[in-house]
Amino acid sequence: MDITIRDAVEADLPGILDIYNDAVANTTAIWNEAVVDLDNRKAWFAARRERGFPILVAVRGKQVIGYASYGDWRAFDGFRHTVEHSVYVRGDVRRTGSGRKLMKALIERATFNGVHVMVGCIEAENAASIKLHEQMGFRMVGRFSEVGIKFGRWLDLACMELKLSK
Repeated sequence: MDITIRDAVEADLPGILDIYNDAVANTTAIWNEAVVDLDNRKAWFAARRERGFPILVAVRGKQVIGYASYGDWRAFDGFRHTVEHSVYVRGDVRRTGSGRKLMKALIERATFNGVHVMVGCIEAENAASIKLHEQMGFRMVGRFSEVGIKFGRWLDLACMELKLSK
């Protein structure tokens, strides 16, 4: 079945919530430890929209199988042309190309919106995500050692960047 990438609407939030909470509970992709409720995702959605940041979804049939967005990298005026992005896909569809399609669409949206640099911060042992980012043109710019903790272990953070404009 084909995958469609489109702007998210509020009706997509239950699917986004399920993907988010699965990543919180079962992966080191999100360094939060508590799952959230639908009101939390509604507030997140409204805050992203208010700031003009895109939220894209990957849809197969009528099911949300992934989502992507970007937001402030750092909340200071001087960083206004740099964003940090997130791409998450449902566990049962990872490594099927949906993450790549979301990333491509998000990069296109960022370019159109005049973003200068996209930053990706990835748990350093997530080889699949790092490889995808490299394939999309990102370059490794640094690694922070033991800056986070989840599941009782210290995590390293790999930082990657993609320059979209000169």
